[in-house]
Amino acid sequence: MEGMTDSPTHGPLRIALCQMNATVGDIAGNERKILDGIAEAREQGAQLVLFPELAITGYPPEDLLLKEHFLADARAAVDRIAAVTEGIVALVGFPEREDDVYNALAVLADGELHGIYRKLYLPNYGVFDEARYFQSGTEAGLIELAGIRVGLSICEDIWEPGPPASTEARAGATVIVNLSASPYYAGRGRQRERMLAQRARDNNCVVAYCALVGGQDELVFDGHSLVLDHRGEVIARAGQFTEELLVATVDPQAAATHRLRDARHRAAVRTEHEDPPTLARFPLQPLSSEPPERLRIGGPVAELLSPVAEVYAALVLGLRDYVAKNGFSRVVLGLSGGIDSALVAAIAVDALGPGGVSVAVMPSPHSSLATQSDARLLADNLGVERFEFAIAPAMDAYESTLGEVFADRAPDITEENLQARIRGNLLMALSNKFGWLVLATGNKSEMSVGYSTLYGDLAGGFAVIKDVYKTRVYELAEHVNAVAGGERIPRSIIDRAPSAELRPDQRDEDSLPPYAVLDPILDAYVEEDLGREQLRLRGFHADDVEHVVRLVDRAEYKRRQAPPGIKITSRAFGRDRRVPITNRYGG
Repeated sequence: MEGMTDSPTHGPLRIALCQMNATVGDIAGNERKILDGIAEAREQGAQLVLFPELAITGYPPEDLLLKEHFLADARAAVDRIAAVTEGIVALVGFPEREDDVYNALAVLADGELHGIYRKLYLPNYGVFDEARYFQSGTEAGLIELAGIRVGLSICEDIWEPGPPASTEARAGATVIVNLSASPYYAGRGRQRERMLAQRARDNNCVVAYCALVGGQDELVFDGHSLVLDHRGEVIARAGQFTEELLVATVDPQAAATHRLRDARHRAAVRTEHEDPPTLARFPLQPLSSEPPERLRIGGPVAELLSPVAEVYAALVLGLRDYVAKNGFSRVVLGLSGGIDSALVAAIAVDALGPGGVSVAVMPSPHSSLATQSDARLLADNLGVERFEFAIAPAMDAYESTLGEVFADRAPDITEENLQARIRGNLLMALSNKFGWLVLATGNKSEMSVGYSTLYGDLAGGFAVIKDVYKTRVYELAEHVNAVAGGERIPRSIIDRAPSAELRPDQRDEDSLPPYAVLDPILDAYVEEDLGREQLRLRGFHADDVEHVVRLVDRAEYKRRQAPPGIKITSRAFGRDRRVPITNRYGG
């Protein structure tokens, strides 16, 4: 068995990472992107080109993986792609149908499929359900490029601190590649980059991480592909939330030479019992004839977005892809003059352009002149089409219809909710008539505690800020204006006390703790699953804890009926956090 101290292979290696936006189920479209990526990588002198996890099918394909014809179509695409791999080695993610179904990596070169690596670790937590669909692989795997040993891995495989990466490195791999589809949440990219740097240092090897980018239902994939040297230093980084072919030159010999000075793993190499198979060996054309700029180690290094810009970019990409991939040409939403709908409108315009967005201003007798004026000013600032629907006549019609039944009862939240439902009906009528997608504008704070109306403000096809707490809504609104260099969202909208304006002088804080108090409790209860006593130990007031926990638990039935929305926290409602509706365990 070759060990980590064996004689190194001379010569750099030029790697291309195709950070592509795959569409689930669009095998033909994804195949075209892969073919384009191979052609561009070859043109840029790459010897090895990587594509993301399940690039052929998109991620996650979910129950499409239970269809034999879907799996057969995916394999046929792999064979067609193999036919164009002359002069380059391509590693492509696909679902392999053999004795079972595997999350796999195809090794393609010289017009043929040379080998298949199967993902070892199948995540089955959070948004992941891979154990439902896949059998796990059983062994690490290598390929050899002119004597350079390259270890193979898929997504979760490299999050594990040991095998397969450690096994491959001890078998002589100086480069570890990882094909990934890693869903985004705020801060995930930096966390992932730190982890990959640690893997590079642990194994004294180059790490090349090729990531998926794009929106898929509730999930957003942020890209952020990386190449790190054996010291864990980033030597190439693709942009976040954008398609890109990242090309970098790496020096496997530097990693091999470093192992002579850092002998920590010699004992492990001596006692290592697993000898991973080498799936294929390929000769390579040397890079000595390449232009000098291509021989420099590394590649482009994109700057990381700030935390607030990162979240905003995720929301824009998630909405853009949901609209485009589902065949819509336009979105419509209600503008109340409040900050939530203002932020959603700004995101929609940045995702689709002003020509792809319509808004409706729908005042009731309780809507202030100030909020109506702000809604119109915002629409003008954004350059979007605006409709005006006064809902007082519809309110009168409802009250007349229900008058006899409600005669002995005082007005209450029922009448407030009727206003929200009238607005929801008007938006859905526009959707039905013109084929537009209705955007719901509720935030995560409201969604958590049930401060929303079924068939009213919950009506819609997509909830853009469903996973954005109210305090973060304000941060994002400030970001919109900072980028614009002015009041794209009018200052009065940001500064106004939040209100649903469904009754005179209504304020959100009449029903809820202030958002500065509410959101940290929600974060601890929803994201971290802390109980009442733990919340009190965090310093939250017992009355606030009791109130918030009770509201969250009671609102599960509403959340189940809410539209899908973009995940940007570590624990989103829906496919991520799953709590029974019928449930007598409180807190």
